Amino acid sequence: MRIGLASGYDPRASVREMAEWVKRAEDRGYEVAFFSETIELMRDSVSALAAFALATERITLGCTQIVRLRTPLVMAQTLASLDELSEGRMMLAPGACTNTHAKRHGLHEEKPPASLEDWIASMRLILTGENVSYAGETVSFEDCQLGWKPYRTEVPMLIPATSTTGLKIAGRIGDGVLLNAVCSPEYSANALKIVRQAVEEAGRCWDDFEVAQIINCSIEDDHEQALDAVRWEVASKLDPVQLPFIAGPKMRVGEPYINADDIPVFEEAYRRGGKEALIAAVPDSYVEGMTASGTPDEVVAKVNKFREVGVRLPVLRPAARHQAERLVDLFASR
Repeated sequence: MRIGLASGYDPRASVREMAEWVKRAEDRGYEVAFFSETIELMRDSVSALAAFALATERITLGCTQIVRLRTPLVMAQTLASLDELSEGRMMLAPGACTNTHAKRHGLHEEKPPASLEDWIASMRLILTGENVSYAGETVSFEDCQLGWKPYRTEVPMLIPATSTTGLKIAGRIGDGVLLNAVCSPEYSANALKIVRQAVEEAGRCWDDFEVAQIINCSIEDDHEQALDAVRWEVASKLDPVQLPFIAGPKMRVGEPYINADDIPVFEEAYRRGGKEALIAAVPDSYVEGMTASGTPDEVVAKVNKFREVGVRLPVLRPAARHQAERLVDLFASR
């Protein structure tokens, strides 16, 4: 079965270490190695993917990059360069720049859906290698052309999406969708109904549309230890930075494991004791519902639930450095 490995979110894992995981995943038949470039300003995707490309020969390489943090020209130029370096193994997941992202990076607020669509359309034009111009709502340029012939003139773009609006955009213009981490199979089933409707309304073929999802995995011999090892990442989606553009959209799509009554509890815990208090406030039900955590058999069973609701390419993100090799090996023959 198809499987991928994700990295980039753990502050303790270096680029060199992640590249070693990716090589191990390639050796064990994994299809994709993915890197998440995060709002928390962990390692950057360009450095990581360059290291991954040089460490491997076959595995497809992808990353999240938030639009507006780089110009469309720089994003396309970098993507074409990495695609050349990897000999045609790149894909990109361009994500919407929310107002929270804009504030963190000192940018003016812009309509996230409009900028996402403009960046994708303009990048696709630039990647043709032709002399192109573009005039959109948030992007405008004339006579732009890469100075060399790209390795490929079309690089797949999977749209990371959480909200109803993002899911519809993914279905309408993406080569696929990348569903968010810290989501349950129940959320994914509801999200994919929205995506599929948008795909079909656009006159596109659902069978040709990629459906991937980053799945948080924590594997230990003891169930409770596994929950504790990944609780920090569940909490990271509930802190004041990510909460505004994560929890609400997930609940509106249909995430049953986030309770609106718990939000003030999380906010108070963070106000009182920061990240550590927030982590302690996250119930086991959140971790069990929105991650694949537990013993090896429990992790496999949960990942299979995502497959059952329509996720064609599960991309597994280990909760801790010491779990990475064990997780890779667990799914090597599945």
